Amino acid sequence: MKALEQSTLPAPRIPLWLQVAIGIALGVMIGAFFPHAAIALKPFGDGFIKLIRMTLAPIVFGTVVAGIARMGDLKEAGRVGAKALVYFEVVSTLALLLGFAAAGLLQPGHGMNIDAAKLDPSAMAGYTASAQHLTVAAFLLNIIPASAAEPFVSGNILQVILLGVLFGVALAQFRKQAEPLVDLIELLLKGMFNVVKLVMYLAPLAALGAMAYTVGQYGIKSLLQLAWFTAEVWAVSIVFVAVVLGLICHAAGVSLVKLLRYLGDEIVITAGTASSEVVLAPLMAKLQRLGCAEPVVGMVMPAGYTFNADGTAIYLSMGALFVAQATNTHLSLRDQIVMLLVLMLTSKGSAGVAGAGFVTLAGTLASLHTIPVAGLVLLLGVERLTNIARAVVNVIGSSVATIVVAKWEGAFDSEKERFALGPGKQSAARAGGYRQGSPNP
Repeated sequence: MKALEQSTLPAPRIPLWLQVAIGIALGVMIGAFFPHAAIALKPFGDGFIKLIRMTLAPIVFGTVVAGIARMGDLKEAGRVGAKALVYFEVVSTLALLLGFAAAGLLQPGHGMNIDAAKLDPSAMAGYTASAQHLTVAAFLLNIIPASAAEPFVSGNILQVILLGVLFGVALAQFRKQAEPLVDLIELLLKGMFNVVKLVMYLAPLAALGAMAYTVGQYGIKSLLQLAWFTAEVWAVSIVFVAVVLGLICHAAGVSLVKLLRYLGDEIVITAGTASSEVVLAPLMAKLQRLGCAEPVVGMVMPAGYTFNADGTAIYLSMGALFVAQATNTHLSLRDQIVMLLVLMLTSKGSAGVAGAGFVTLAGTLASLHTIPVAGLVLLLGVERLTNIARAVVNVIGSSVATIVVAKWEGAFDSEKERFALGPGKQSAARAGGYRQGSPNP
């Protein structure tokens, strides 16, 4: 997808992750030694979250529309598109359930006792009132906007996804004629991604304010829960790759260990940038050299970035429950089921850029009307560390999905696989992922 190309904004002299780390360290010190002054820094984190939420609707709408429209006519796509969508839904749901189970069992936010009313009193009143009157029928009807402009004004992510899906499917019916419009949407997307990158320059200041407020208001002990949450996200991500994706690879007749070694460079780059978008092009070339047919790679891999974000799905379920636990927000069984159903939709609207999972989580909490969105300031300090885990899982998950669909469709060359994954071939294959020209060995 053209809109997901790397931005041309100049890179800061000091890496953003290091700036955020410095901001976190300063925030902890300010909160520990000057707690009263630290509490006054809360608007830094609040303002950053509002800026991030500002970009949510156009980014989700654009990625969904462009992703579906680029697939072409769904009838012509036939079995490949249908099988890919089925795989995406099943595996991403497994990721959500794993995150739910881990957060529910280990309770990473339990004991923080954050006063949600102090985080955002006016918003809490709205959440409480909405939760009391929101029936299943009202919830479903609320997904349908009153006008095409309402989703962008209200920021309701479910309405944005519905409008995006319908518009994308409509454009896919006349793909060639719609190409100029899709190109324009992707150009607008590129502009919005640059807006996100500009906003991310404020992340160090936001992290300083959020961490200073957290420590100043609730004490240094509150950091222990954040460290536990980060460790839990990483542990669940590793379990998902090793167990869930490992079993899928075994069933497909592919060695997960050899595949990870083959994709080693891309995984390291993803971890370093905390973004999966920067490796999309070399991954597509590598998967073709691995034996996947070009049409399958061209359809499944880009679509997987939007519809098969397994790492983001883990983070969304765990992050939502963490905020609920930290703010002592009670969730009934019905609330949790509704949350799971909502996350099954919102997890499909995340893009491959750094921080998109955090943006999507903000939209998800806003759509649920049960968990205070302002509670996200608690996660801002560890956003970079959790973002690395989910970006890496997203890359591995989408790669496995492409291989599985190719084999399922009978569009996989086993000879190429043996050449690419055979002893001593990994280094040459990795280097080839960045060459121009034909992907064939």
